[in-house]
Amino acid sequence: MSVTRAGTVVMSEACGDRFVDLLRHGDTRGGVRFRGVQDDQLTADGWRQMQTALADGAWDQVVTSPARRCAAFAEDLAERLGIPHEVWPEVGERDFGAWEGQAADEIPIEELSRFWADPVGYTPPGAEPFQALQARSLVAWRRLLEHDAKRSLLITHGGVIRVLLGHVLGMPASHLLFLEVPHACLSRVRIPARVGEPSLVSHGGIR
Repeated sequence: MSVTRAGTVVMSEACGDRFVDLLRHGDTRGGVRFRGVQDDQLTADGWRQMQTALADGAWDQVVTSPARRCAAFAEDLAERLGIPHEVWPEVGERDFGAWEGQAADEIPIEELSRFWADPVGYTPPGAEPFQALQARSLVAWRRLLEHDAKRSLLITHGGVIRVLLGHVLGMPASHLLFLEVPHACLSRVRIPARVGEPSLVSHGGIR
């Protein structure tokens, strides 16, 4: 493996390692709000953000959340690259229950404060518990590890990406919100060919 002047990781086929790239969807219609199962589409800027993030990449397969803000882009990308793509419900975003579609300033401050203080232990009214999000995300991760594709791209959501990166890094679940995952954030994980555990190669970047 080598690194270009721009800091892009160039994957060496000779090393035998595999790589999984995690991409969060771009900017979505309706602005920033608690959006889990609410199925809004990307904005034109969100589409461009994702195209920019992936400008220098190459993959053997694409896996995507069923949400339109992920799946529409994934289908288009797979068609352009001539590679297979699969839709996995396990990597859909967390259902935020009564908070769905609401901006932070529309939620009672007492409830919001409890969530920020204890995102694992406090579940918003009617929402999917964190433990359920974590369990299904890790099911998807194990499926990815079982694939023999050299380079996989997973297009998903901030909550799922935090769970997966936290798992790779051995972070306590209570600290996952400290991982910033902005729109079109791209992360790369290396899967060793022989000995060792998956490791984080790169995460995000200033744009």
